[in-house]
Parts: sequence; C-alpha cells; structure tokens
Amino acid sequence: MAEARLPEAAWTRREDLAALVAALDPQGEGLVRYVGGAVRDTLLGIAVKDIDMATLLEPPVVIERLSAAGIRSVPTGLAHGTITALTAGGPVEITTLRRDVSTDGRHATVAFSQSWQEDAARRDFTINALYADPRDLRVHDYFGGMTDLAARRLRFIGEAEARIREDYLRILRYFRFQARFGSLPADPAAEAACAALAPGLKGLSRERIASELLLLLALPDPAPTAARMAQLGVLAVILPEADPAALPPLIEAEHAHGAAPEALRRFAALLPADPAMAELVGARLRLSIAQRKHLVLLAARSAPEEPARPLAYKVGRAAAVDRLLIAGASPAPLAGWDVPQFPLKGGMIVARGISAGPEVARILRAVEARWAAKGFDDSAIPALLDAEIDAGSAPV
Repeated sequence: MAEARLPEAAWTRREDLAALVAALDPQGEGLVRYVGGAVRDTLLGIAVKDIDMATLLEPPVVIERLSAAGIRSVPTGLAHGTITALTAGGPVEITTLRRDVSTDGRHATVAFSQSWQEDAARRDFTINALYADPRDLRVHDYFGGMTDLAARRLRFIGEAEARIREDYLRILRYFRFQARFGSLPADPAAEAACAALAPGLKGLSRERIASELLLLLALPDPAPTAARMAQLGVLAVILPEADPAALPPLIEAEHAHGAAPEALRRFAALLPADPAMAELVGARLRLSIAQRKHLVLLAARSAPEEPARPLAYKVGRAAAVDRLLIAGASPAPLAGWDVPQFPLKGGMIVARGISAGPEVARILRAVEARWAAKGFDDSAIPALLDAEIDAGSAPV
C-alpha cells in the first residue's frame, strides 16, 4: 500500500471541516477520512468542488455526533449509509464504510464494514479509491491509485467486466474519466469489457444516462472519447442518432471564438438538424423542459446560419450563440449587444384606421421583419408602417 501526503489546499484548511472532523472523531482515533474526488483532484492540483468523507461510524452515530456539535444533517442516502452534513462551506457527504452484498447491474445491496480496504474494493477506479486522513493529510492507497494517477492511467479495481456487471453506468463513467484524466492508449481490457457489455446500458434509467452524457460533453475536449465510444458500439446504444464527427469542428469554433464548453450545445451538434428528432431524443432521455426547448431551437439551425443579430432577435441570445458556433460562424456581433424590443404595437396600427384583426397582425409581422432587416432602427418604423398600410390598401 503506497503512502503519501495530500498537499495543503484551501479546502483542507477550512474551519468548518475541522469542526466536522472534531465532532465525528474527537479523540483522533482515525474514524473519518476524506475520500474520492477531493483527494484525487488535490493530488492533481486542480480545483475541488465537492468534499466526501468515509467513516467507520454507522449512520445513527454520525447523526447523533453531528447533532451534539450543533451541525445540521440530512439523511440523504440512509439505506446506503450516507448522511449529508450542512456546513458553512457547503454540504459534505459522510458515508459509512461498506461492502457489496449483491448487485443487479443498477443497484447494490450493501452491508456496513469496518475495513477501509473492503470499502475501497467496492469503488470503480483505482484513482477514485484514495483516502486522506483529515488531520495529517496522509494518503491511504489500497490499489495503486497514486501510481495510476501519476501515469494518467484509468484502471478498474479488479476485473473490468465484473465491475461493470455490478453497475452498467460504470461504462459511461469509464469514458468520462478517461476523457478527463486518462491518456492513450487506453486499457484494452477495460475497452473490451465496455464494448462487450454495452447492451446492459439499456437497463439503466434515462436520467442516469443523460446525466453522464452531459458531464462528458462538458469536458474541455470530449471529441476523441465520443469517437472511440462510437467505434466500440457504446454510443449507438445510448444515442443512436449521434454523429461524433460533428464535435471536432464545433470545439475548434469554440476555441477560435473564446466560447466556454457547453454540454447542451455539443449534444445538439451530435444530432441532425431536425427539431422533431431533437424533441423525441430530449423526451427519451428525460431532459428538463428547458433543456428540450433549447435543444429544439438548436435543431432548427440552418447552414449557412443567418446573420447573428436577426438570429438572436428570433431565437434569443443563448440559442443564437450556440447555433452560430455549431455552424462555424462568429458570435462576435452579439458581444455587448442587447436584444431589442419591437416598439410597434397593434393599437398604434388600429389608430391609423386599420380594423382590428388579421390585417393588423399581418402589418405587425411585415414591419417587424423589415425593421429587423434594417438593423433594428426604430426611426425607420414610421416609414415602414406607412409603406405596409399603403401596400395593403392598394387596389389588386
């Protein structure tokens, strides 16, 4: 078992975490450790988002000790031993050491454990099975995760096929972590297991699949990984409509125009420019209503895309930026530009002697289109309105 020390980081000096450790392990008996992403990311020198702890204490004791210390908690995953402590710096998940009793490819039945190595053995990848003592920051590594991290090697703990059969979502997690932390060539055994067991993804909830897919697409450059997923037949199981060849030019356009990665934009680029299909895919993957609406707007794109400001006026700034980038066009004309409001109202047309009804609506649409075409010049509206009224009253 390799040992090292976690370098000090801003989060390791947080007073609320020190108070949490003191509440759970007042005698310094080694009852709690940091685990997972916070340890891994600190070793890599990258920002830490979430703090997770593992403990020898069972949930009722965790709740009791937190309460005695005046720390609020929520039993977010009591069946699996997880209590969330609500600290000043944010929520911290505290999970009792566990071992798997049975798994069905989606859910696991667990029993509590008193063995750190047993808890580590049920985790997916070696780089995620790293623990750190909160007092001296000593790292505990049971499966060579430190060595793999240094080599940027993503490796399952134990046999890849067996670990995937425990939870098929690990196939998608493998590719996401490979895209984020791994290097090529990838582990042949892991890729072979992912390819062979990909049909098992069909048994997962659509929400879990969508979440993993969007997390992958939010990474700086998921294009090589998406292409490899397609080659191995994994992408066809979860998103058969996808064309991974669409990602490299989009990512190149993002870099060229200084646009931050946006998962839903990349998701839309993978799909054909077909709003009906976008709606079906969004519904199938149980995306939110807002996500589905945005996906449909992006699927209504054209090639070449229309000019930036008229497009933004029609579909909104966010959708316009995404559509321009997917088309390889520049969103620069939208920088610092506020989408204007069309000032002409139906009542103004009625005041000009036009009866309320379809003709008013026609004139509004026509003037609005010409106003937008003239660069949203409000001063042009009276002349445009006169022209439309005259056109409507001209003899046929």
